[in-house]
Amino acid sequence: MGVPKRPTFQGQWHNILMMENESGNTADRRASERRRMVEDQIEFRGVRDLRVLEVLLSTPRHRFIPDEGMPDAYQDRPVPIGCGQTISQPYMVAVMTEWLGVEPGDRVLEIGTGSGYQCAVLARLAREVVTVERHAALSSTAQTLLESMGFDNIHCVVGDGSTGWPEGAPYDRILVTAGAPRVPQSLLDQLSERGRLLAPVGDREEQRLVRITRDGGQFREERGMACRFVPLLGAEGWPGKP
Repeated sequence: MGVPKRPTFQGQWHNILMMENESGNTADRRASERRRMVEDQIEFRGVRDLRVLEVLLSTPRHRFIPDEGMPDAYQDRPVPIGCGQTISQPYMVAVMTEWLGVEPGDRVLEIGTGSGYQCAVLARLAREVVTVERHAALSSTAQTLLESMGFDNIHCVVGDGSTGWPEGAPYDRILVTAGAPRVPQSLLDQLSERGRLLAPVGDREEQRLVRITRDGGQFREERGMACRFVPLLGAEGWPGKP
């Protein structure tokens, strides 16, 4: 098998800095780091959805990371964000977003707001995102940042994500960003007809991505790559306090 051709983004990456909140050389450097992240860590490894690649290229990941984690802003690794949580590695964000298959008219439920980065990616692909977070401090910080970046289609909620957010159901897409022992029934109940859910399912040490599509009264399950996420705590997740 030959080496994949290196991707290029001519005319795209340098003119989509509206959310940088920086200027001059710093903004240019961040954009260059982000381009390398997308080219070397994501597209080179098989992610091909152009909408996903363009959103990752233009979403400033460094703005979602605490100062102490800034050197790793565009490295392919998770970064701690407080409250025992992390921002997922860029490649995992890309894989999950591509496999979820968000369409422009979709309403999306995200379980685990965290830093707000994955939510920002989803919100640029979908019509509306409802994002649920157990930790009020993380939810508040993410909401403030997302609003400052101009997002007006995101609704941040504090609650037990393992039971979803039935007030806004049904959802066309549901993304769970924490490892669950099984797919919560409440989330399946909140999925629309022909809707799609993606979640890491397994034990506390390792999970596998599971994609479920609702078709009438049936739920069709597909299994994807191995992964490792912080545990989904709650009534339909793992026991324990946040």
